[in-house]
Amino acid sequence: MTFIPAFLAKPPIVFAPEARTAGLAEGLKLKLMSLPVAIAKKAATLIPTGDHMKHVLPIVFAGLLGGSLAAAEGDTTAPSTIFLEQDVSDLSEFVWEKRPIIVFADSPNDPSFSQQMDLLADRAAELAERDVVVLTDTDPSANSDLRLKLRPRGFMLVLIGKDGGVKLRKPFPWDVRELSRTIDKMPMRQREIRERRDGKG
Repeated sequence: MTFIPAFLAKPPIVFAPEARTAGLAEGLKLKLMSLPVAIAKKAATLIPTGDHMKHVLPIVFAGLLGGSLAAAEGDTTAPSTIFLEQDVSDLSEFVWEKRPIIVFADSPNDPSFSQQMDLLADRAAELAERDVVVLTDTDPSANSDLRLKLRPRGFMLVLIGKDGGVKLRKPFPWDVRELSRTIDKMPMRQREIRERRDGKG
């Protein structure tokens, strides 16, 4: 048996349950403070020590998780509603209300069609701000009224103004930034911008 001098022997350090709980609480507070300040302060003040801690922690974490999920769900907003799935044969219903963009193709598998739809979806909020709705026609055999009126050849993008007139035709995918610039130059859009600016003032 190995002999250990008395002066080298140290009694084991035993933490009381309250000390362990307090240490855990402090650790949690430090981790929570790495979250956004408003959430961290609110959550950290809710963490007690002692026997009540095991009852409060599930509530705190559930609240934080619920808030994160709500924020994530809140990000999925309405711009996707600019894409209309129903068949529209008469654009008169949009006059003075919306600016239709019609995307034609001979097939939904047309790479230009896929690229254009991706471009529109990526910046749907900018289009929604400009009262844009997006219509598609990928079935030339149907001879829709829109095809008969606008006469596309293969892929084509058409921008219609609120007055019902054709403002832009492009035989290739067009960036939303350029579409927005075109719309923002329209007299009616200029008036809308002034009215919104004056309304905020």
